[in-house]
This record gives sequence, C-alpha cells and structure tokens, in this order.
Amino acid sequence: MILERLEKVLKAMEKERLAQLLISDPSSIFYLTGKWIHPGERMLVLYLNANGNHKLFINELFPVYEDLGVEKVWFTDIQDSVEVLANYVEKEKVIGIDKNWPSRFLIRLMELKGGSAFINGSKIIDKIRMRKDEKEQDLMREASKLNDKGIEKLMALISNKYDEKKMGQMLLDIYEELGADGFSFDPIVAYGANAADPHHSPDGSTLKEGDSIIMDIGCVKNSYCSDMTRTVFYKTASEKAKEIYNIVLEANKKAIAAVKPGVRFCDIDAAARNHIEAAGYGKYFTHRTGHAIGIDVHDFGDVSSANTDVVEPGMCFSIEPGIYLTGEVGVRIEDLVLVTEDGCEVLNQYDKELKIIG
Repeated sequence: MILERLEKVLKAMEKERLAQLLISDPSSIFYLTGKWIHPGERMLVLYLNANGNHKLFINELFPVYEDLGVEKVWFTDIQDSVEVLANYVEKEKVIGIDKNWPSRFLIRLMELKGGSAFINGSKIIDKIRMRKDEKEQDLMREASKLNDKGIEKLMALISNKYDEKKMGQMLLDIYEELGADGFSFDPIVAYGANAADPHHSPDGSTLKEGDSIIMDIGCVKNSYCSDMTRTVFYKTASEKAKEIYNIVLEANKKAIAAVKPGVRFCDIDAAARNHIEAAGYGKYFTHRTGHAIGIDVHDFGDVSSANTDVVEPGMCFSIEPGIYLTGEVGVRIEDLVLVTEDGCEVLNQYDKELKIIG
C-alpha cells in the first residue's frame, strides 16, 4: 500500500464517520497499491476498515503474489465471492460502496445483510485523487509532453490521402514510436461537417478544401493520461470559420486565465461560456468546459456551470470550449491545466493559433 495515500483515505473516512469502505475501481486500487488488476466480470474489492483490518479480495485466477502491504483473501470461480467478503465486513455498521461496483455484487451483499446501511463511499477517494501529489504532477507533465509531440507528428500527415480512421491508426503508431503506452481514449479525428459532432467516431471521410479538422487525442504514459484538442483548416478557411475559431480560442484563454486556487469550477466555465454567448454562439457550445484527468482520462470532477466546488492546488483538468454548427463547421481547442499555488500551469505547449494546412 502507498501509505501516504492510504492515510488520506482513512482520515477522510474518519471525518465522514465511516468505519468501512469497499473500493472496487481498478484505478483507485492502483492508486492505493501501485498494482493494476483488471478483474473482468469477477469480483475485486479492496476493503478498508477504520481499525486497520484491511483486506484485498481477489480471485485465484489473477497471479498477484507480490506483497502489496495488505492481506489477500482468495476465492475461486465456484465460490460465492460476496459471501466470502461478507464474512469479514462489520455487519452492524454502515458500509461505503464503490459507485462502480456492479449491482449483482451489491444486491447480494445486501441480501447477506453485509452492513447496517449502504452509502456511496466513492466521493472519499475521488476527492483525494483530484489533488495530484508531486510525483503525479510530474507524470501528468510527461504524458502531456508526449501528446504534444504526437500531435505535431500527426499534423505533418494531414492530407486528403488519409481518411479520419486512417489518421487514428497512424496516431497509434506515432505513440508507440514516442514510447507512450497507448491511447488514453479512442482518438477523435473529424473533418468538415463531422467536426460539428463533438464526439464523432472517425469514419471513411476524406478532406475537402475549406474543411475544419478537429483532432482530440490523448496517450497514456506510466498509467497517467493526457488529452488535448487542436482544430486546423485544410487549404483555406472561410471568414465565418476564422471568426468562430478566434471566438473559441479567446474563450479557451479566458478560462485558463481564471484558474487559480479558491475559484469555483462554475466560474471557470462561465469565463469561457460568457465569451461565446456574448459573440452570439452560446447555443452552439453544447458541453461543459472541462473534466478532471489523471489515472483515468475522466477522473471525478468537471468544469461546468453546475459544479460549485472550489479549485485547489494539485488539481488537473481540461479547458475545452467549442462551437459546433451542424452541417457546417466545428471548432474545439483543449488544453490541460495543473493548478499551482497562485494560478495554473498549462501542460500543453503545442501552438493553438489559427492554422491553415495543405
């Protein structure tokens, strides 16, 4: 177990008066143990108890024999894994459940009366993971540097010879060449009218003169994710397209300038959204301004009008305003920011001024 992180979780449990907590999310288990375990449909649970009687419940299928600093409780495919777990929990006390724990396990634990009450315990570790320690901050920087190099190489390949799907395939080769550990999410490459779909799935579309090109890409390095978006234009750009681009760019810059400790996430969202609304395109900015990122490309927390939480040093999240005109053009510009003691550090250094390529 990584003791500093475990201690933070136990202190948060004490503050919430929660005596026991089940963690099943592989990312959170990795965060606390340094070990990735992907259980598929089988049960995997790290059980934390305020009295220190921690256990890792794991199927014998998985060869995790190194010392993780926590006692392992093994079970087989023919055992009732939840019944094994129920023999260790304190049934007379409230138990915190992982938000991602499948209902088939939770319902079975409830049938076995595995706690006096069941609550969502994920907010405890989610909020701790939001603030990256120094080691994590360095890992985020490293992943983003690779992503900057990746998009530079991808930009050089832009041509009407390659459709959207092929560009994504070539990006994987680029990441492997750079030493990344693969995608942090399936890349979005969108040409022309496709760019007006914020989550477009790359297809066989090829480039036409005047198309906007959205490239939303990210890689993983040492278990930490990167994410960035750049929009460029092929051969030419209409005056309207240029106008939209510059509005989005200014919204991106205004939101980044608003990031500092003590500011609410909703105020950062407003910095971007108000600028786009003032320009007359508010209804075409159809998503939140950003999301938290770390071990998962979408960690807990977001930059939205509904989030009144306060920004703290060590938090890392995206700033990605966009404007999407159906059937015409789409523009999104995304950077990751890492909150410092008096502002923020922008992790993406690849140029984001308007570019016409080809």
